[in-house]
Amino acid sequence: MLDLRYIRDNEAAVRQAMAQRGAEVDLDGLLRVDHARRAVLQEAEQLKSERNAVSKEIGVRKRAGEDTTDQQSRMRCVGQRIQELDEESRRLQADLQERLLPIPNIPCADVPVGPDASGNRVVREVGTRPAFDFEPATHVDLAERLGLVDFARGAKISGSGFLVYTGWGARLERALIQFMLDLHTREHGYTEIQPPLLCHAATMTGTGQLPKMADDMYAVESDGLYLIPTAEVPLTNLHREELLDRPLPIKYVAHTPCFRREAGAAGRDTRGMIRVHQFDKVELVQLVEPDQSYAVLEELVQHAETVLQRLELPYRVCELCTGDLGFAAARCYDIELWAAGHQDWLEVSSCSNFEDFQARRAGIRYRDGAGKPRFVHTLNGSGVALARLYVALLEQYQQADGSVRIPAALCPYLDGKDRLQAV
Repeated sequence: MLDLRYIRDNEAAVRQAMAQRGAEVDLDGLLRVDHARRAVLQEAEQLKSERNAVSKEIGVRKRAGEDTTDQQSRMRCVGQRIQELDEESRRLQADLQERLLPIPNIPCADVPVGPDASGNRVVREVGTRPAFDFEPATHVDLAERLGLVDFARGAKISGSGFLVYTGWGARLERALIQFMLDLHTREHGYTEIQPPLLCHAATMTGTGQLPKMADDMYAVESDGLYLIPTAEVPLTNLHREELLDRPLPIKYVAHTPCFRREAGAAGRDTRGMIRVHQFDKVELVQLVEPDQSYAVLEELVQHAETVLQRLELPYRVCELCTGDLGFAAARCYDIELWAAGHQDWLEVSSCSNFEDFQARRAGIRYRDGAGKPRFVHTLNGSGVALARLYVALLEQYQQADGSVRIPAALCPYLDGKDRLQAV
C-alpha cells in the first residue's frame, strides 16, 4: 500500500508512475475522500478542544454557584456533533482504505519504462544452450516415455492442469526440493518454515494478492480461506501486525505446493507441465532495513541463480519493465531457463523488492537506530519453482537413446542414480 501522504504531496509523480505501469487508478476520487476526511477531522478536533475548555469553565462557574444551563445545553449539541463527525471519519477512512488497496506500487526510478514484456531488459545470460545431434523431444514425450508423469490420470482426478508424478518421477521432484532446501538453509542462511497452505483474506491482503488477484486464486468460500498461490503469502505474514523485537534481516525459506487458476492460459502451454494449477516451489522471503533492500535484492537473485548453476542449466536474468511489473513490486528480476525441446525461455523465478508496500498493508515494523518505529522492506524470490525447472532439466539432459542424465548435484538425493531410463 502506498503512503497516503506521499500520494498527496507527490500527485504528479504518482500519476506518471501509474501511467508507466498502464494502471487505471482513480486518484481524483482518492484525494477527494482524503480532503473530506481531513476536513471532518479538523472540525472534530476544534469541537473537542472547545468542549474541553467549556467543561473546565462550567466546573469553575458551578463552584461559584452560577447557572450553567445554557452552556451544558450547548455542550450536549457539541457532543452529538462530535459523535456524528467521528462516525463520518470512520466511514471515510474505510472508503480511503478501499480506494488505496487496488493501487499498485510505484516502480523504482530506474526501472525500464515499457508497456509490457517486450520492454523487459536482459541483464545477463549464463551457460551454453545445448546442441543435439538428434531431434530433441519435449518434456511431455520424455516424461511419458520414462514413466515419470501421468498426465492423463492427473486430468482424470482433478481436470486439466494437474499432474501425477510416478516412481522415479516423484523421486526426482522430491530430490529437487530437498536439494534446494539444503542449499538455502546450509549455505545461504535461511530458516526453514513449513507454513499453512490455507490463508484468510487479511493475510492475502497483506501481501497484495487481494483484492487485485482474487480471480486467480482458489477460494474455500464456506470458510473464508484461500489456497496459497505462493509461500510468499504465509512467510511474509508471519510478522503481520508486529513491531519486531529481533534483528534484521529475517530470512525464511519454505517448500509448499502453490495453487493458481492460470485463467488466461491457452495454446500449447496448456499441454504438459509449463502451465499448471498446482506446482511445487521453494520460496525465499527476507524482511530487511530499508537502506539494505536493493543490495539484498541482488543477493536474492544470486541465491536463485546458484540453484541453476549447481544443476548446470543455461539461464538468463531479465529486469522487468514498468508495464510488466507485478502489482506489489518496485523492482523485479525474472530468471528464465532455456528449454531445449520447447525451444523457449521459461520463467522459474521472480525476485522482487516491494520496499514498504507490503509492510504497510500488513503492519510490519521495526525500530530504527534512533528507536523510531518504521516499516520494514520485504523481498521475495523463487528459489526456484517447479514444474518448469523439471521441464528444463528433462529437455536439457536428454540423451540420444531416450534416457535422461541426472546432473551431479542431484545424484546424492537419488541414491547415486545418474540416469533415468525406460524400464
